[in-house]
Amino acid sequence: MIRIRKASERGQFDHGWLKTAHTFSFAGYYDPRHMGFSALRVINEDHIAGDGGFPTHGHRDMEIITYIMKGELAHKDSIGNEATIKAGEVQYMTAGSGVMHSEYNTSKTEPVDLLQIWLEADQPNRKPGYVQKEFSREEKLNKLCPIATPAGETGSMQVHQSVSLYASVLESTKKISYTSSSDRCQWVQVISGEVSVNGSKLLAGDGAAITEETKITLSARKDAEFLLFDLPQEN
Repeated sequence: MIRIRKASERGQFDHGWLKTAHTFSFAGYYDPRHMGFSALRVINEDHIAGDGGFPTHGHRDMEIITYIMKGELAHKDSIGNEATIKAGEVQYMTAGSGVMHSEYNTSKTEPVDLLQIWLEADQPNRKPGYVQKEFSREEKLNKLCPIATPAGETGSMQVHQSVSLYASVLESTKKISYTSSSDRCQWVQVISGEVSVNGSKLLAGDGAAITEETKITLSARKDAEFLLFDLPQEN
């Protein structure tokens, strides 16, 4: 079964310095039909204007992944990390028992575009942690590149949840397949282009909740970039 979450149906807000679209209920946006999917709690598509950003704020007991699509983001946190995350790089932060951080666009004039992703942690009060890693276009080209996995295999970042996250840049007419067991479900989030998921068309910003499908075929109707989450089956 494939349920499509259209980009236009997300919670969308324009704060001037920030234009954002919430796939699931978040902050001032509440929709009881879209509270998350399996361990996936947040997918926010954020467009941060030049010189804009999030002042210091706190998180806990969430696994937070930031996927930079365009521009550069400056990060500073209470556990001693200070870094710049560039397009093509991914930041992973275990909020655990609690962490404070800030995020700002490094440019005065150019926007930074990103996906902010939250996963529910597998247990509370873990020690906070931070990892940053680049994944090249070549690593993602016409294949599923592991970004975050429970064991941190094949160069991916280790996440504290039974979730595997893959990224792909799929050229027009190319296709790839993904096979899983019946006790798993998936979410596909399209970043750009046009993707067919078992025959269902997804455009940029669209997401798809996939259940009761042990094989997924993803094909690009035009050059596309997307994320694939493999998750525990929903109860």
